Amino acid sequence: MGHNLSKIAVGVGLLATSGTVMAASQPNILAIFGDDVGYWNISAYNQGMMGYETPNIDRIANEGALFTDHYGQQSCTAGRAAFITGQEPFRTGLLTIGMPGSDHGIPDWAPTIADLLKEQGYMTAQFGKNHLGDQDKHLPTNHGFDEFFGNLYHLNAEEEPETYYYPKDPEFRKNYGPRGVIKSYADGKIEDTGPMTRKRMEHADEEFLDSSLAFMEKAVKADKPFFIWHNTTRMHVWTRLQEKYQGASGISIYADGMLEHDDHVGILLDKLDDLGVADNTIVIYSTDNGAETATWPDGGATPFHGEKGTTWEGGMRVPQLVRWPGTIEPGTKINEMMAHQDWLPTLLDAAGVPNVKEKLAKGYKANGKEFKVHIDGYDFKPLFEGKTDKGPRESLLYFTANGELNAVRWQDWKLNFAVMEGNISNAVRLEPNWPQIIHLRADPFEKAPHESGMYLRWMADNMWLFVPMQDVLGEFFNTLPDYPMQSGQLMNPAAISSQSLQMKAKMQQLDKLQQQMNSLNVK
Repeated sequence: MGHNLSKIAVGVGLLATSGTVMAASQPNILAIFGDDVGYWNISAYNQGMMGYETPNIDRIANEGALFTDHYGQQSCTAGRAAFITGQEPFRTGLLTIGMPGSDHGIPDWAPTIADLLKEQGYMTAQFGKNHLGDQDKHLPTNHGFDEFFGNLYHLNAEEEPETYYYPKDPEFRKNYGPRGVIKSYADGKIEDTGPMTRKRMEHADEEFLDSSLAFMEKAVKADKPFFIWHNTTRMHVWTRLQEKYQGASGISIYADGMLEHDDHVGILLDKLDDLGVADNTIVIYSTDNGAETATWPDGGATPFHGEKGTTWEGGMRVPQLVRWPGTIEPGTKINEMMAHQDWLPTLLDAAGVPNVKEKLAKGYKANGKEFKVHIDGYDFKPLFEGKTDKGPRESLLYFTANGELNAVRWQDWKLNFAVMEGNISNAVRLEPNWPQIIHLRADPFEKAPHESGMYLRWMADNMWLFVPMQDVLGEFFNTLPDYPMQSGQLMNPAAISSQSLQMKAKMQQLDKLQQQMNSLNVK
């Protein structure tokens, strides 16, 4: 009897030891997202051209990598959805979001990075802006996060109740007004901490910062790996600064806000140092979409043509800096095309789950749920490790907020089937008779169609591109019938047509067929 107990004790000890080794080898993950931060508003990119410095954000690049060819999406919701689900927002229906009270948001069938990491023993938290739906079912704590504390909308929507014409009727505010800043937990507890007022906007990012710092401490004390998605309110309009940052740059209100934003990034990095976990923590810094230049001087800067809300590079190309000790060499520059969708398979590989894309395509259980979805991201870990000199992403799709396919990229080439001319508020979608061809190495800022007298001659020589581009589109659209999909919400009623309604009906038929197939599989 004693001998058997001894063997059991040894076995338990080995299990405990292997668990400790696993926890130690699993990296912590801190993903910091700004809001509408321009590609050119970080000094590591602009090289001091804008007259102020962001030394803490730059530190991530100096100690890791700076990406020149990284993509978010054309809007806040789409960029965040692409990151956390690893899927094209066209697939999840999150190219834009419904207004307060809308039933539209992140679907239950879409696994998140948090869902998948929880299965690997991670503590997970999201702090700051969410923007993936405002009903309880959409809260991050119903999608893999242990804790959430943050706002559900962009700032200018949050302050609408304080504007002059906003109805004072309590019933109207109850039915249509924004929810307050929410604190919620995976056990179902939800607390409304009050509205995101203009005054609260001055210090809201400090509230979220304190939450991230406390969660780090809790995870380290528990000897658990953590995943924190820290989403700031800076630099979305309208910028409302506390007194010590007002005029701090001497340049503009946006620059003042960037100084505050950079200080907060520095506090997060210092905390990792203080806790002794910096060497085992992946730090990602990025933002959701391209710069919103229409609101300048309270708006961002980008060298690319176009802005947020368009599918020009200026609407989709975003800054990204990554520190990954032991994997990415300090001072690295990465020019390979990457997108937010790629982080889900990359981070899961880092956490000990390689090939999660293939596993989810066949059916995979995580966080007590069964998922079967098509992940559109690719695993970049081999590139970061130096095992290959070429990234796995070959193509990219550019969808509008209304779900229209405007462009496709294949390798260094981009075809614009339609273009958005104008700023985020008044852009008009134009469909040229011939798709516009761009070579994004020869013309990264998309100036040739607007400025070159030889552009048409050059374009005519390169129409051979239409054939491989069709293959790229076919590969994506062929996956739609076999996997879940949610129709997006139209941002502009002017986009409603008999064709769009027919398409919605077709998508509903596909969804119904999928449900029938699922029920047959269960039986």
